[in-house]
Amino acid sequence: MSILTSLYTGISGMKAQGEALNVIGDNIANANTTGFKSSRVEFQDIIAKSLKGIEGGNQIGRGVKIGAVNPIMLQGTVDRTEKATDLAISGDGYFVVKGSDGQTFTRDGSFTFDKNGVLKTNDKQLVQGYKIDDAGRTTAEMEGIKFPQALIPAKGTEKITMHLNLNALDPIKPDFDPENPHDSSQFSTSIEMYDSQGTKHNVFMFFNKTADSTWEYNGMVDGSEVVGGTAGKLSKVVGGTLTFDEYGVLSTEEQTFNNWNFTGGAFPNQQVKLDFGDSLVTDTGKGEEGTKQFGSESDMHKWSQDGYAAGTIISLSFNDNGVLAAQYSNGNTKDLYQIALAKFENSEGLFKAGNNRFKESKNSGPPAIGTPGKNGRGQIYAKSLERSTVDLATEFVGLIQNQRSFQANAKTISTTDQLLDEVINLKR
Repeated sequence: MSILTSLYTGISGMKAQGEALNVIGDNIANANTTGFKSSRVEFQDIIAKSLKGIEGGNQIGRGVKIGAVNPIMLQGTVDRTEKATDLAISGDGYFVVKGSDGQTFTRDGSFTFDKNGVLKTNDKQLVQGYKIDDAGRTTAEMEGIKFPQALIPAKGTEKITMHLNLNALDPIKPDFDPENPHDSSQFSTSIEMYDSQGTKHNVFMFFNKTADSTWEYNGMVDGSEVVGGTAGKLSKVVGGTLTFDEYGVLSTEEQTFNNWNFTGGAFPNQQVKLDFGDSLVTDTGKGEEGTKQFGSESDMHKWSQDGYAAGTIISLSFNDNGVLAAQYSNGNTKDLYQIALAKFENSEGLFKAGNNRFKESKNSGPPAIGTPGKNGRGQIYAKSLERSTVDLATEFVGLIQNQRSFQANAKTISTTDQLLDEVINLKR
């Protein structure tokens, strides 16, 4: 009897609208969930029979069903925070995390370091990243991000760079006296460097013009700091010669004396190179950068060296490339890891695993994991979090609409019940 069919039609409508209300309720409940993507119910009609078979038309429906519940993969608003380990993704991609249930993915970047220095999610998943080697290159080795808590070892100076001007108008004064270096030199300055144990030493540099366009340099430290030296007297550790062309550009640089033998058990005969610039002959350079000989007062423009003392981590921070950098107590900064991001061909097909995490599914395809900002993966924002994409106004409108639909389907059942009453009463 066709009138009975309408009961099942109404039930299908109530069931489908009830499930839709559940989805809307879930969206509303997660309005403040970090990185949450709202979902939308897709309804499909049910065909019971066709009065004319395959000819088409004259078809009677049997109600409605839920065909799919699809996430709306919109970009959420990125809000700034004050927490150094908060990260947000702008664009396509998911953070890669690992735990007891294997590898999963999330847009929730509210991470934190545990007591062992391991970066984790709020549900204790290990955040994955690519290790950065000592040369600053991002390797292909992906692992859980962990900062070293041990003392960073000292590094002895291997290269000292100095860019200065030596006055071309100075007279020739070749007689440098190591016993009286300040009075027998034409220009002096000081720099810092480190031995193999990370002990800092002040090196006093003295310059003398020994011929036209030719200068001699001598580097000296306090005698107590080197083997065989006398405390209170300067001891020579390095010496050499600089020559310039007729335009005052550095032509050659020659290091003729090295005696970096520091006391206290430091590495003997430490090799330290002094680099005065892009010399024409020695470096086959262009002479555009570095030491010059111009007719103005001698002066040091800048200098640098590559050594440092031992140190411990005093702060950690991510930059907008997703690189975790550590700042040490010795003033050194080192890049440790770069955040890994996963991209899917069909991110709507990901399987929800709870706790703001997703799993790979057959519909999503395999993850393409790499660094941020490459091959379609999004950009990282440090000290930021992505807000939920739930629009409460839209959800409330949908709530009212589905509530009315639920009530209307209930009315279909109650009306059908009344008609069945009439049928039963026919016997009377």
